[in-house]
Amino acid sequence: MRIRHFALVGATTALLVATAACGGTTTSESGGGDAAPVSVTIDGVGAVTTDTALAGKVPADVRARGTITVATNAPYQPFIDFKVEGKNDEFKGLDHDLFQAASARLGLKATFTQQPFDGLVPGLQAGKYDAIAGGITDKKERQQVATFVDYSASGTGFLVRTGNPAGVKTVADLCGRTVAVQKASNQAKNLATYAKDSCAGRKIEVREYPENPQAVQALIAGNVEVVAATRVNLVDTAATLAGKAELVADPSAPNGWLASPNGFGFLKANKELAEAYRAAVQSLIDDGTYGKILAQWKQTPIAIEQATIDQAID
Repeated sequence: MRIRHFALVGATTALLVATAACGGTTTSESGGGDAAPVSVTIDGVGAVTTDTALAGKVPADVRARGTITVATNAPYQPFIDFKVEGKNDEFKGLDHDLFQAASARLGLKATFTQQPFDGLVPGLQAGKYDAIAGGITDKKERQQVATFVDYSASGTGFLVRTGNPAGVKTVADLCGRTVAVQKASNQAKNLATYAKDSCAGRKIEVREYPENPQAVQALIAGNVEVVAATRVNLVDTAATLAGKAELVADPSAPNGWLASPNGFGFLKANKELAEAYRAAVQSLIDDGTYGKILAQWKQTPIAIEQATIDQAID
């Protein structure tokens, strides 16, 4: 979901870290032992409880401790955000709810922790946490390090000032324009490749900003002509900027340019844990919980019918 680029470092085998319970959704009864059930209540969805058969798929060491730690980088709405502004240890968002629900289905409690985006993979390799989540695109390059449980698909969208003075309709209209992206995002690389192959010498000037909100502010201030970011992320952004900015609608790419699967990342050596989460997500798809969570965050268009492993398209 988040088309941003990780710095890859040498893989390390490390013990998984056990931490305290999360403060996002409401959780009852910790999964501290092999069979202890877990129940979480997801706002607008209801209770999600443990399936003992699925819980049996969890590696024994993780099942015994009953907790899993998840690193994320907020804000990146609607996938991940801070529950209370200024407080960086409580989270909300689509990925938060879906991961909490999948964890409960497996008899686990999930604790989210804020990390710099470019530190997510190195921390995963170092065993600082068990998983990464928050609008992350499954890419083949990233599979060198991580195994991804793919739970949706989305691509890049383009935000412009109201009235679309730049006349942007598709990615082709970015040739010769100034485009803001988030620092270390994959949009920068993709746009550079596109400009080289398809813009006939009309350079796309890409400007990188620390976080997506700064890129949007640059657009509003008139410093750039377009913001390129995950399209579903920009849906909510455009809604909050009525009269100032609007999202380009491209009928040929309804899920965004270069739509790719989005996933929860696990250390490559922990494929058994990843498969357990794939099965849990599939159970949420099958019983309708998944659809309710996506609808709660107004993200039904990114839904998939089958949860998969490592299905990156590039």
